[in-house]
Amino acid sequence: MIRIGILGEIGSGKSYVASNFGHPVFNADQVVSNLYKNNKKIFKKLNKILPKYIFSFPLNKIEITNAILANESNLKKIIHIVHKEVKKKMNSFLKKNRNKKIVILDIPLLLENKINTKNDILVFVDSNRKNIEKKLKKRKNFNQEILKRFRKIQYSPIYKKRKAKFIIKNNFTKKSVTKDIKYILNQII
Repeated sequence: MIRIGILGEIGSGKSYVASNFGHPVFNADQVVSNLYKNNKKIFKKLNKILPKYIFSFPLNKIEITNAILANESNLKKIIHIVHKEVKKKMNSFLKKNRNKKIVILDIPLLLENKINTKNDILVFVDSNRKNIEKKLKKRKNFNQEILKRFRKIQYSPIYKKRKAKFIIKNNFTKKSVTKDIKYILNQII
């Protein structure tokens, strides 16, 4: 099985690119969203370490946002708890798809949480910062301060680009993304 890890800045279009490969995708953002809605164990752990902020189940994004904004270390605490479960879900996804030729890993903190393996093929989604900012501001719960905190815990785009074997230039048109994906798949198969 070939594992393709998608890297890039927040808002660069990683999930969009991942979904266009035409192979099974492990989308960590979706998994986290489902964990917040359905996993009482995660709620209890977060409530235990952040009782002033986390008190509603299903987990409320506003409570999580308030916890992150209240103290920089809270984001790391949340990630520590949530990513253990994300890793379990990823392993289950990999087991379920073990007979597939290719799987796509769309995990925002893939490198930072050392979830990748040395055999993973890393693809960096390169997008213009101005386009990213414009796109992010359109998101329903956009918060500039939260964005800054997440960027602070992530490796720099320059570092991620250096780690990648391939770069997809995402100018937010399907045509350019499809062409780059086709090239990558031809190179690795």
